[in-house]
Amino acid sequence: MKIAVLGSTLYAGVMSALLAESGYQVFWCQTCGQREPDHVDLKDESVIQLLNKQLNAGFLHYCDFADLSHDVDVYVLSYTPAQEIQVTDLLHALAVRPIIHPKLMINASTFGLNGTEKLRQYLPQDHWVYLPDTIQEGYALDSMNNSQKIMIGCDTALAERQVRELLRPLFPRPQQYLFMPIKDAEFAKLSISGMLATRISYINDLAVVAEKLGIDIANVREGMAADSRIGSAYLDAGAGFGGENFSHDILTLSNTVANTGVKSQLLAQVWDINEQQKELMFRKFWNYFHGDLNQKVVGIWGASFKANTSSVKQSPIHPMLAALWAQGVTVKLHDPQALDEIRAIYGQRDDLIYCDDQYSAAQDVHALCIMTAWKQYSALDYVQLKQKMAHPLILDGRNLYDPSYVRAQGFAYMGVGR
Repeated sequence: MKIAVLGSTLYAGVMSALLAESGYQVFWCQTCGQREPDHVDLKDESVIQLLNKQLNAGFLHYCDFADLSHDVDVYVLSYTPAQEIQVTDLLHALAVRPIIHPKLMINASTFGLNGTEKLRQYLPQDHWVYLPDTIQEGYALDSMNNSQKIMIGCDTALAERQVRELLRPLFPRPQQYLFMPIKDAEFAKLSISGMLATRISYINDLAVVAEKLGIDIANVREGMAADSRIGSAYLDAGAGFGGENFSHDILTLSNTVANTGVKSQLLAQVWDINEQQKELMFRKFWNYFHGDLNQKVVGIWGASFKANTSSVKQSPIHPMLAALWAQGVTVKLHDPQALDEIRAIYGQRDDLIYCDDQYSAAQDVHALCIMTAWKQYSALDYVQLKQKMAHPLILDGRNLYDPSYVRAQGFAYMGVGR
């Protein structure tokens, strides 16, 4: 079976690697006019290694859309919301190709409700299914391989049989499949993101109350997580969530609810809480120095919206930088992967110093703020920090450290809900 994966997302990379590993002939067409794979910003080493392995084994091929074989059996489309026009152009081109229809068309793009139906209009003779992108950046292969059940939007029995056979090497047990109508699956995908966002905003909302009551939200979180009805996932207080697809899903769900005429304030509040949370560490910095931020310098560790990714889409770093710069604060920034993306957005400026070493970002700063929970930030060299920092203030935007221990080392400590 020949499979064409169209798109440059992380999900496209994961599907290309896993389907090729299963023995399919996979043709990954990332963008028209480009053959080489290295233009896609994949920073997940496990995905890169598997792609390279399948490329060398001859099961994976990189190609331009114009060179794609006409006898492809399955097309997988994986695009971001910003690439919807690109998909339209591609489907126009696919519609005039001399290929035998019907084909199995899998929409794995994050276009929201009715997204698959819009794509179907260009190729109505094909069998369309919706396969939601549930990949977790930083844990891409594991999040797919460890899935207990896969949700698939499908409107015909024939398409269901085809997609079962396609995915059988990845999901061999019949009980692993959850089929439902395409529109239902699209709404379910949005609802999952909405629930996860609600959990994050809920714990952050509680953190504000806990801090005023002298309660450590970390203990509260552990107590909640111990209840089997709740669990621990997406229940960490911090500086807010981000991510292009995650944020898009929440806004799309909110707009979808609003357009039905149903009055629901929950999703709007979830979004508002998160946007306010992104400025929390700035407000703590402001309050600590009583609003006197003249000639202050802040070191920031972390720019990506989460660890193990270089993406800064909807990251809390953006409102944090805007707030600091508005007060004339100079920022020294370190991130293991995201500095190039930040540099592409903000360029060179006197009040933004890019640091390749995390401890150089602490040199002569009045506060060190942790914005992303990278593993390498977990253990602090307190002696080195004490020597480098102009003022020993730790702003822990991800609650990585033990407050009492940090204070015992001679630092002022401010976390989230602690």
